[in-house]
Amino acid sequence: MAEVAIGVILNGVTGRMGTNQHLIRSILAIREQGGVATDDGDQIMPEPVLVGRNADKLQRLSAAHNVGKWTTNLDEALSDEHNHIYFDALATNLRTPNTLKAIAAGKAVYCEKPTAPNTDAALQLARAAMEMGVKNGVVQDKLFLPGLLKLKYLIDTGFFGRILAVRGEFGYWVFDGKDQPAQRPSWNYKKAESGGIVLDMFAHWRYVIDNLFGPVKRLSCIAATHLPQRVNEQGALYDADADDAAYATFELENGIICHFNSSWCVRVRRDDLLTIQVDGTRGSAVAGLRECAVQGDAYTPKPVWNPDIPQPIAFFDVWEWMPDNHPYDNAFKIEWEMFLRHVVKDAPFPHTLVEGAKGVQLAELGYQAWRERRWVDVPALDV
Repeated sequence: MAEVAIGVILNGVTGRMGTNQHLIRSILAIREQGGVATDDGDQIMPEPVLVGRNADKLQRLSAAHNVGKWTTNLDEALSDEHNHIYFDALATNLRTPNTLKAIAAGKAVYCEKPTAPNTDAALQLARAAMEMGVKNGVVQDKLFLPGLLKLKYLIDTGFFGRILAVRGEFGYWVFDGKDQPAQRPSWNYKKAESGGIVLDMFAHWRYVIDNLFGPVKRLSCIAATHLPQRVNEQGALYDADADDAAYATFELENGIICHFNSSWCVRVRRDDLLTIQVDGTRGSAVAGLRECAVQGDAYTPKPVWNPDIPQPIAFFDVWEWMPDNHPYDNAFKIEWEMFLRHVVKDAPFPHTLVEGAKGVQLAELGYQAWRERRWVDVPALDV
């Protein structure tokens, strides 16, 4: 058994997601467990290099987590032959030029989603990676959440019978910053900085729908900017001109209808911040981030409409929770381990930049459907 050390450039790691999910809960957690085991008995050991624009933030982050390498000079990090992987967690509007630079340097590239602010730029990244022959990937973390893994198990084992429809509810109340600080960065609500919930969340819904339920054939969408003014990190009022809610219906090629509500302006009264209900001829399920409740045909109640009496059925009580029969790791960490095996050992990795471009495409088509107030077909990407 040999340890294979590999330098991993983490650009934009000082942001919330970059720090928590990618550095602490993925790369550092992998190091703490002794690396990533491979089929031939080797252990891949990622060695992080923190990159960003703010030296003070990088220095503090490095010291807090005992990371020896950091720099504000991306070119310097890319020129080091020990660094084989470039990871990008920058704001979406900054991703394309930096990732193209990493591809030109011959690095394997792994990106947060959406991979670009528009489909043309997302395809530019995918084509550049293919032309250079570098391994590439996009974060598609929700596929590895315990709740969705349980949902996939139900699909694979035929629990639902024929799936009829899918309903997704996502979001929570993001404070506008006037009375309480906002819990999301201000750029998320500015068009000029690639903000907007359609661009943000349709990149997720594309890979979730494609991988669990089937290819998207067409969609309709209405979005909104419910809160037109917010307060930024410096306490200044700004115009929030990006969409903060979207209500979309996706018709799949197999006839399944998926409806997803996405909102930063909704107060949660459901099991989790994301719930996905799947209804089939033989059973239904509601999956959250970690749990999944099921109701089979044999124990489905028979409601009768009668508003003149109190509801006699306690509907939440006639569902059963699936057990945790398997250990579930952090979703981001699972995919990082897959990508590290892909880069070092050529293990399969289906979540490529082409798949990332499909997510950006769906967002652009969502904006088109909203703008034109009509159903829009989803064509195959010309890669």
